Amino acid sequence: MDFEILKRQIEDAAKKAFLEVYEKHGAEGVYSFALYSDEGAMTVCPAANTIKAMEMADEDDALYYKYEPAEWTYEMEGADEEFDDICTQLRTELNKHDDDDQWFEGFQAKLYSICIEVLEKLKNENFFTKITGKDIFLIFTVSDYEFEMEELKNLIIRLNDNEYKNEYIDWMATWGN
Repeated sequence: MDFEILKRQIEDAAKKAFLEVYEKHGAEGVYSFALYSDEGAMTVCPAANTIKAMEMADEDDALYYKYEPAEWTYEMEGADEEFDDICTQLRTELNKHDDDDQWFEGFQAKLYSICIEVLEKLKNENFFTKITGKDIFLIFTVSDYEFEMEELKNLIIRLNDNEYKNEYIDWMATWGN
């Protein structure tokens, strides 16, 4: 698999997904965008949330709903065809190497890294800010998988130069308490 081509495809799909969500739901106050995958590295999907959706969140768990892409209102919305094509390519590649655990670990790590690099590139180009006029919380996550705390903290710092970064890191400090 040509990871440079895959990276461009993920970038193009992420841009299209965000634009589609913003066009449909921008009036709701889009504040977040994520790319996420699964532990089997078979998918890449977008997610977004809005301030309006957050108004309905339970106060006790507000930060969880604010920052957990699996709970966001616009999960798997936008650039459907593009993300479907990406997922098909990933599954095809995985099927070629069905029983090679060492190959899989490298593939999985590279896919996750590419998703993070795409989000970082879009942040650095001010892609989201140019569209919304404000900072957007960015995250990459993996369903049914937990990053090490320090790895997650570094990811949040890398993808967010805004008030969301500090709030997320403060929230992390409460985990397990």
